[in-house]
This record gives sequence, structure tokens and C-alpha cells, in this order.
Amino acid sequence: VRKGRKQKGGVDEFMQQYSLSSQEGVVLMCLAEALLRIPDDHTADKLIADKIGGRDWDKHMGASGSPFVNASTWGLMLTGRFVDLGSDAVANPAGYFSRIVKRSGEPVVRQAMRHAMKIMGKQFVLGRTIGEALDVSKPLKNEGYRFSYDMLGEAARTMKDADRYWQSYADAIKAIAASDKMDRPIHELPSISVKLSALHPRYEARHEARVMDELYPKILKLCEQAKAGGMALTIDAEEVDRLEISLKLFGRLAHADSLKGWNGLGLAVQAYSRRAMPALEWLAKLARDTGRRFPVRLVKGAYWDTEIKLAQIAGYEDFPLFTRKVSTDVSYLACARYLLGNRDVFYPQFATHNAHTVAAVSVMAGNDREFEFQRLHGMGQALYDAVTSKDGLAQPCRIYAPVGSHEDLLAYLVRRLLENGANTSFVNRLADDEAPIEEIVEDPVAVVRQIDSLPHPRIVPPPKLFAPRENSNGVPLWDDATRAPLMQQIEDALKQPVNATALVPGKIEGERPRDITSPHDRSVKVGTISEASDAQVDAAIRAAHKVREAWDALGGAGRAACLERAADLYEANAARLFALLIREAGKSLDNAQADLREAVDFLRYYAAEARDKFTSPRDMPGPTGELNQFTLHGRGTFACIAPWNFPLAIFTGQAAAALAAGNTVLAKPAEQTPLIAYEAVRLMHQAGVPAEALSLLPGDGARIGGQLLKHPLLGGVAFTGSTQTAHIINRMLAARDGAILPLIAETGGMNAMIVDSSALPEQAVRDLILSAFDSAGHRCSAARILFVQEEAAKRTIDMLTGAAAELKVGDPLQFSTDVG
Repeated sequence: VRKGRKQKGGVDEFMQQYSLSSQEGVVLMCLAEALLRIPDDHTADKLIADKIGGRDWDKHMGASGSPFVNASTWGLMLTGRFVDLGSDAVANPAGYFSRIVKRSGEPVVRQAMRHAMKIMGKQFVLGRTIGEALDVSKPLKNEGYRFSYDMLGEAARTMKDADRYWQSYADAIKAIAASDKMDRPIHELPSISVKLSALHPRYEARHEARVMDELYPKILKLCEQAKAGGMALTIDAEEVDRLEISLKLFGRLAHADSLKGWNGLGLAVQAYSRRAMPALEWLAKLARDTGRRFPVRLVKGAYWDTEIKLAQIAGYEDFPLFTRKVSTDVSYLACARYLLGNRDVFYPQFATHNAHTVAAVSVMAGNDREFEFQRLHGMGQALYDAVTSKDGLAQPCRIYAPVGSHEDLLAYLVRRLLENGANTSFVNRLADDEAPIEEIVEDPVAVVRQIDSLPHPRIVPPPKLFAPRENSNGVPLWDDATRAPLMQQIEDALKQPVNATALVPGKIEGERPRDITSPHDRSVKVGTISEASDAQVDAAIRAAHKVREAWDALGGAGRAACLERAADLYEANAARLFALLIREAGKSLDNAQADLREAVDFLRYYAAEARDKFTSPRDMPGPTGELNQFTLHGRGTFACIAPWNFPLAIFTGQAAAALAAGNTVLAKPAEQTPLIAYEAVRLMHQAGVPAEALSLLPGDGARIGGQLLKHPLLGGVAFTGSTQTAHIINRMLAARDGAILPLIAETGGMNAMIVDSSALPEQAVRDLILSAFDSAGHRCSAARILFVQEEAAKRTIDMLTGAAAELKVGDPLQFSTDVG
């Protein structure tokens, strides 16, 4: 394969020369991702100048024996010279000749780069239309290759996009059926691959009911068309949070009466998932229950880097996939053995570009050769020419053949560049003549047996993301087995209304109790609150002032221990806090989890800061030899005035920061959300924070705030809220006699997103929807303004409008609600 690769188009060689470990490789991926979709010349020229100029293309010239690679490098090198020359002209107005070159050169360079990107894309896409793809496939079909056609398209953001993608699949099935006699066994015929997220804009666990009502009939219709055309249809694998809903849809299709007698219903399974083997076992049972035989495409997996990062951010207990490439290879072999051992219910399809995997599967299969290999169009041709030849294994191979325009290609192309440009990729390593063949084809089982730690030591597990402090716990709400018991606990907590009161030392009477109702439904009573009276406010300030020195003297380590215990208690009482966040603050379940996690992170972060900065004196170096030291201490008693939009996270963060630094705290929650604050303070008291050091003062902002700000024993203020209120606090503090008090204020902003024509609209729209409407738009960081370049405006705004129309507004207690 290594000897033959240079005669097979040079793509493998190109990937090795411009791997992602080189700056130039990253630059090419950035260009490939964006250039072809940019409609205006000005932005295209700016992008090319930004990426190509100043790079060391010369070092790649002649480094490869491939004419394809050297021709590409020559073009890039000349483009870089043009761009650099033009940059000099801008810096040097006297360089008249350079400016002429730049002016005449830009259209040439632009067209050359766009043409180069199309050439690169053509290596991975069989045709722009299904008709063109079918024509291109004919010579390879004559060589014995089979094809599975995939109509390119990313996850649909609007129903209009989803309908367009559906039509492209339907048209493709019709064209494929008409292109072949279809008179052979189904697995010898061409097939089609379908991406479910392209067929519905809300293909996710949250909207399972909509998916079953709206997406199921669409995919069933495609399956019926494929059955009528005599071909197989494979459902592609997607992200881990969509696995269960994919299996539910697949199970329903397997039981469909209209699909009886058809053994073309297939599924792709990703071996990097720790659920790969359980998924295969479930499929085997389903096949036996329905009397079917499923074609199963076994792949390594396509979203590894994203899934690792998302699991860390989400704070999961562990990763849902393997962290070592070699572990995925072992998983693949185990899954392959299972597929081959159950060929009564599976038609195994092994998608791989790894020669060792091909050899291992061939050995495991024995004399029963009823299975096939699969490869991506544009990749692994040298390997599979050896596999399919009569002199080699003479084993059938199916080419996974993407079909679509250059604009649809971009996201798919980047995935291919990421996979094959990675330094652990078999394709990349094989193309490196310096890498010994013996290492490349080393048995992964033998490698794993030599590893001391199966989890990769350089990939930080989610709980240890912020080590030495612990990350806050997160749970996968998309997982039925996790979410169902949690929702029951929340329902049980909601049956117990909270009867809360001001938490202050002594037995002074508070204000008359008032009811707290849900912002979603004012007829639903969440609990009652007895607000702080003037006498209670005064008593709280005096008690806090009295114990301030004792709390400060406890030291950083002692205060940190209290805050860490509070963090643990928050997590232990998650369901109760979720119930209040949903009912009192109107947060969705996702938002409630995010609010709790941020509060826990605040507690642990400030605990770590207290240990680091408040534990022992620090030496200060000086020139004369004397010993100078400094220590940090609390300033006294802080008033912490919190907002309603993050009633647990910001309320806790303000108090935790002040307490960690050795201050005592008078916590004034928002009038709308006192019950959440009551639970938080109660848990902090339970964790060991003295009642005198932390008081809860719920009630009218003007009355309580005014009393606190004028009190002579106050030591400072922390405030989060409107700019208008911050100005009022600032003026009240400035009018005081005596020491100047610190005011730490975070106020509202006007946040903008700028989208130019190089942006991927699907990504921009996803982020805009999340920023503007998640948390009902009440994040202080929410997008308020969109600036969009004129050339990209119509497509972006149409997509944004369509995506917003798909949001579900309703009761935040329902998991399917997007906006409470």
C-alpha cells in the first residue's frame, strides 16, 4: 500500500505533508472550511491574505514524491508570495509596482485558491448531483466496488432545510434504483446512507415526541422507497446524546409492517463509544424479535474531539467514549468478532482504512466470506485495490460516496481533514516513510496489555478538569435512565412548599409572610417568605460586626473547609434546588442544572483561593536584608445584593467570595427569588458557616438596601444587577461620612454578535439561538444585537427566523420546553 499510494491520486500523501501538526496544515483546513461559501470577493481576499501570507510553504516544496502534492505546494507558495508582496505595498505607499501586482493579482489568486479548494473537495465528494455521482462511479463499479451514496448536508436548523434534505434523499433513491438492474442480492447492490439530524431541526432527546410524530413518518417513507427500489438504507451514526433516540427510531422502523421482508434496514455503530457492544447486543435481540437481518456498518467514530470536550464541560462522571486510539481499535475488533459471530442476524460491513484492522477481520471471518469492507471516497484506495483484487483477499468493498455541492461539502471535508490529518491516523502514519511498518501494524490488544493506565493520562477526566479543585457534577439529561428518577425527585420536592423566613441571629419578629408564586403560573404557590424587619436588619449587622474578627481568624483553610462542605451539600440536595429554580425562577431543567453547577463551582473556586491566599504570611523581597511580610484579611461586613436571573449561582458566588476572604456577609436576595436564597443559606449554615457570619435579609430592595448602605458598621458592597441601581448604590456610598467603602458591581451589557460572510450560518444561528433565548434571554451575556454582513444577511436571517420558530415556549418543568 505504501508503495502504491503515490499512483492513487496522492491524497494520502497530501494529508501527510499537510498534517494538523503543521501550521500550514491548519491554515489549509481553515481555508477549506470557509472559502467556497464566501459570496463576496472582498471577504475572500481578506481570508486568503490572512491565512496564506507569512507561512513557510517553501519547506514543503519537493518534500514529497507526489506530483499532486508538489503542484499544490507550488500554487500555495506562489499565492503566499503574491499576498506578502501586496502586504508590503500597503505598508509602503512608494511601492507603486507592488500595488499594481496586488491589484491585478487578487482576482487571479482568488480564483486559483477557490479552484484549489474545489480540487481538494473533489477528492472526497463523488459528484455535485446524484446523476454526476452515478456517472463517476461506473468505472469503479466495473472494478468490483459497491457504493453507498450520502447526500451531503449538516444538521438542519429549520423545517425548510429539513424538507429540502428529505427531497434530495428521495430523488437519490429514485435515481439509484433506475441506474442499476437491481437483480442481484440486496447487499451486492448500491445503497443510500441517511443522516437523521438533516431530516428534522429538533432531532434531540428533548423533543422525542416531535421526532416520533414528525421525523418517523419521513424516514419510514424513505425506507419504503428504498425497499421498493430493491436497495438498502443505512442510518448514519451521530453524537452520543442522540444514540438512544436513534435506536428508538430504528426499533420502531424494524417493527413497521410496511417494511416486512426487507433486509436492507441498516445502522452505523461507532466503536469509540463505550456503548458500542451493548448497542450491538440490543440490535441482535431486535433482529431476532422481528425476524430480520440488519446490515451494520462498524466505524471507528467521527466526533471524538468534540465529545471529549463536551463531557468535560458538562461535568460527567466519566467519558462516554474511549480516550485512547488503541482502545478504540480493540473495541472495533471486539465488535467485529461479535458481528461475525452473529451473521444470522447481521450482514457485517467494516468501514476502516487501517490495514491491520482489515487483516484481523479477514482472519476472524475464516472461510465464511459473507461480509464486506467499506472505505470513504478519496481515501484508502491503494489499500482496497489490494483487498478487492483477485490476487489479494478478493473481498467486496463498498465506497461511502458523499454527493453534494461545494457549499454542502465544507463541514464534511473538515471532518475528513481532522481524522486523516491527525498524527494517530493510520492513513497519516502510513504516508510517513520514516514510520516503521512494524509499529503501524502493531496488534492493539498487545499494546493495551502493556499500558499501565487505560484512561489516557493527558486527557483530564471531567471531575478533575479544574484540579486540584473538583469540578461540579453534571448529569446527562438526555439519558432516560438518568433523567426519569431525577424528574420524580423534583416532582416530590414540589409537593413540599417552602416556608421560609429571614435568617438572622436572635428572636426578633420579621415582616408579615407573603406568598411566592410561579412566574409561569401565578396560581401555583411555591412557598411563603417572612421578610426581614428593620429590627432584624439592624440585629444582623451588629451580630456580623461582632463576629467578623473571629471568622477572619479562622484562617483560609478553615473557611475553605466550610465552603467545600457547602458545595457537597448543594449537590446532595440537587433535586430540591432544581425544583425551586424551575418553579420560583422559571428556569428550564438544563438551566437549573447550569445554575446549580455554577454555584458549586463558585464555592469550590473561592475555597481554593482562600487556601492559597489566606493561609500563611507571604515574604516580600527587599534590597537591604530586612524581613518584610504581608498577610490578607477580611475588611469587615459585606452587603451582598443579588439578582433574580441567577438566583442560586450569583447569590452564592457573592457570598462565597466575601466569606472566603474573611468577611461576614449580609445576603440580600432578589425580591422575586427569596426561597432559593433561603435554601442556599440554610445549607451554608449546615456546612459550618456561623449564623452570625451569614444572614439572609429578604424583602423590599429600597427599604433593606437603604438601611444597609447607610449603616455605620458596613464594610463594603457586592452588587449584581442593573446599571441604574448600581449608580444609586454608588451615590449612597459616596454620601457617607467616614471611610470610603469598596463597591464591587457587575451590571448589564449590550452584547453583540458579528457575522460576516465567512461564517458557517448553521453554527452562527445555533449560537445566536442559544445566547439570545436560552435562560429565557435573561443571561447578562445574552446576545442582544446581531450585525450581519449584507452578502450573508438573507441566508442567515432566514435560517435564524426558521430556527427560532422551532423553539418550544412553555412550562419549564417539561423537559421538552426550550424557553420557559
